[in-house]
Order: sequence, then C-alpha cells, then structure tokens
Amino acid sequence: MKIHEKYINRCIELAKNGLGTTYPNPLVGSVIVYEDKIIGEGWHKKAGEPHAEVNAINSVKDRTLLSRATIYVSLEPCSHFGKTPPCSDLIIFHKIPNVVIGTIDPNEKVAGKGIKKLMEAGANVTIGILEKKCHDLNKRFFTFHNKKRPYIILKWAETADGFIAPIAKDEQKPIWITNKHSRQLVHKWRTEEQAILVGTKTVLDDNPSLNARDFSGNNPVRIVLDKSGKIDAKFNAKFNVKFNVKDNNIKTIFITEKDDFQTTENCIYEKCLFDENLIESILAVLVKHQIQSVIIEGGSRTIQSFIDKDLWDEARVFKGKTIFKKGVKAPTINHSIKRQTQILTDELIYIVND
Repeated sequence: MKIHEKYINRCIELAKNGLGTTYPNPLVGSVIVYEDKIIGEGWHKKAGEPHAEVNAINSVKDRTLLSRATIYVSLEPCSHFGKTPPCSDLIIFHKIPNVVIGTIDPNEKVAGKGIKKLMEAGANVTIGILEKKCHDLNKRFFTFHNKKRPYIILKWAETADGFIAPIAKDEQKPIWITNKHSRQLVHKWRTEEQAILVGTKTVLDDNPSLNARDFSGNNPVRIVLDKSGKIDAKFNAKFNVKFNVKDNNIKTIFITEKDDFQTTENCIYEKCLFDENLIESILAVLVKHQIQSVIIEGGSRTIQSFIDKDLWDEARVFKGKTIFKKGVKAPTINHSIKRQTQILTDELIYIVND
C-alpha cells in the first residue's frame, strides 16, 4: 500500500498546478507507472481542456506499455460527456489493467459511476488511497457539491490593538495595516479563489479594485453588497468618484434589494432581501453562478455576519504593528489557531472551522 501512497502523493503535487484555473472543475493529477517507474503524468489545467488522465496517457512515449501499467489518479475518473469525453472510457480503450484512485468524485454526474464502469470492464480498481489528502486538495469542490455552497474564506487585517479600520479618514482609499509582502500574498490568494465579497461601506470608504494586480493569474469575480443602491452614478457625480467595482473590466455581481438596475455582461444585479436570512441568500446567489469559493474581505460587520451564522470554512488574519488607538473593531472569532507564520513585520494566523 505504501507504493500506492507514493504515487498518489505525486498526483496531488501535480494537481496543485491547476489551482485557480480549473473552475468549475476539480484539481486532478494523474501518473502512469510501469515496473515502479513513472512513464507518464499530467494534470487538469483548465476547464474545457483535457483532463489529468488524458494528459498522462498522451505523455506516454511507448503506448504498448499501457496494457501492463497502473494509472494513478487523485480523483475518480469521470464517466460522463461534458466539454470532454469520459476519462474512464479512455482508460478502458487503452486496456490499462490497474486503476488506483485517491477519492470518489462527489459530483452526482460521477459519484461512483466512473469506478463502476471501470470495474465492469475488468479493471482492477483500488479506492481510498490518501483519501483525506485528496479530499483536502479539492475542499472547494467537495464543499460546493456536498454542502451546496461555496468554500468560504474570511480574510482581514487588524492592528496591534485590534482595529480593522480607523473611524474616519480624509481620502477614499485604503489605509494599509500590513506590509507590501502580505498584500502581495493576498493578491496571490485572489488568483486561487473564484470570487471576493465586500460590503457597501468598504466600497464607499476605500473604492477598492478587488483584483489581482500584484500577482499573475485570474481575477476573482467581485461580489458587492449594496442594499439600497448607494454605489450608483449619483454618488459618483456628487463626490466626483468613479467606482472601481463598476469599471466593467471584471465580472461583478451586485446583491441588492432594489430592482431598477440594468444588468450588463460584466455588471450583474441579483435581488435579495436584507433580512435575517441574508447570508443564506447570498450563498444561494453564488451557487446559482457556479461559484465554488469566495473570500469574504470586508468590512468587519460583513465578516462578522458570516461568523455569527457559522457559515465559514477558514479564516486568514493578518496582525500588523500599526496602532490606531480607536477605530472599527476587528471581527471576533472563537476558534483555536491552526497555524501561524511571520511575514516580516506581520503575523499571519490561520483558523479552521472544523
């Protein structure tokens, strides 16, 4: 069994190369082994492009070895036609006799059907190798399919004395609590998740771009809460401000109670009641748009709303050296620290909602 773990570990390493580019598909890695030697490997790079198993098979130079080889894959091979043909059919076509799988696919379109097809074709199938690691690899995908909501990451920065923002400021732009290295890491995170969410006050106070300008990768979908339509042209005209979240460069979903907005290709309005079920309504909108992961980035009241509903999966909290003495208090979260690290002058704390 240890030999299986060795190669599933390699599948996991390969799969991580696709973080942030495979949505709505999962992260998957695959290796093909003959006589304890890797003869092919691959990972899923982008939705609509070949899956990991296809890339691994295509990388094998001597295809005659496939009929005597073992294919390892971190997630169950698909069994249905989507943008690409079923990977289970390809494995069967090449008569690969041994298939080792990390974990079963939770997507109801697969969910054991790929394994069943392989076994019915005579393949020797082994399931559940490093299952937890394979599950954790696709925590976003599993959360979306099993809990019917996105994987939720809370993120904020607080001062040494526990404030997330000053009470008032002179300019409509962020006041930085963390150093530039921490801020670049945040932009890296944005390329890895599908969406980022902020409340009205954050937009009005900071006019954020909510993109990944300091790191190479995809920009997240912007989700903006705007109950009464404050982020509109009238505000722009009054304060001579052009809102970055309305630049139409990135898909942006505004969640509002108003119903007189004109939806465009990159500026979408979704109506929700801002009542005691608002958080659940927001998550339903994200599921409607097939969003599997979201960073809740501000402000304090918005983040606290998710904490109070116990609708979050992990929190990433920066603590800087800045002192405000007074201001907007940071969110309160009563969970033990999973791990922490230092980024020059900043402390980064990870908390997991087990």
